[in-house]
Amino acid sequence: MNKPKSPHERRWGERNDLTGEHTIGDAGQLLFAILFFGVWIPDSFFLNYTTQLNQVVPDWIRNPLGIIILIISGFCSYTGLRIVFHEERVTPSVIRKGVFRFVRHPIYLSEVLLYLGLFIMSMSLASLFIMIIASIFLYFLCRYEEKLLLERFGKDYQDYMREVGMWFPRLKKDIG
Repeated sequence: MNKPKSPHERRWGERNDLTGEHTIGDAGQLLFAILFFGVWIPDSFFLNYTTQLNQVVPDWIRNPLGIIILIISGFCSYTGLRIVFHEERVTPSVIRKGVFRFVRHPIYLSEVLLYLGLFIMSMSLASLFIMIIASIFLYFLCRYEEKLLLERFGKDYQDYMREVGMWFPRLKKDIG
């Protein structure tokens, strides 16, 4: 007789409460992370080919701002991943708690904020270029996943989209 698997023994793909993601999503994110760090590290610390803005924006502005953005990135990532992957919902539903009350895609936002924080600290224009392309890629991942969520949750997700911004919190709630 097969004993049912606990939530910790199941693979993510076996969970009924998760809707899914694009097949190239993880590989694309990994590729952009490798590209970003492969450009950012040498340009920021050794080559300094595209870091001329360091002379314009002083360290005392860049570093605290970059660190604040990195802390926000870590918070969005940690709490978003924890809610999605470590809290199994018995009845699948639109997640509206934690960071998901403020933005619909906090995990993707955390990736953009990671790149932004590191860019601000080093002002590497080459890494900014990679960050922009990675952000466009993440935007398309968000749109793809939203189609899946709309198919699955219909009006409930449509209402959520109207109430909560994709990457930027809405200052004024849309009532109606």
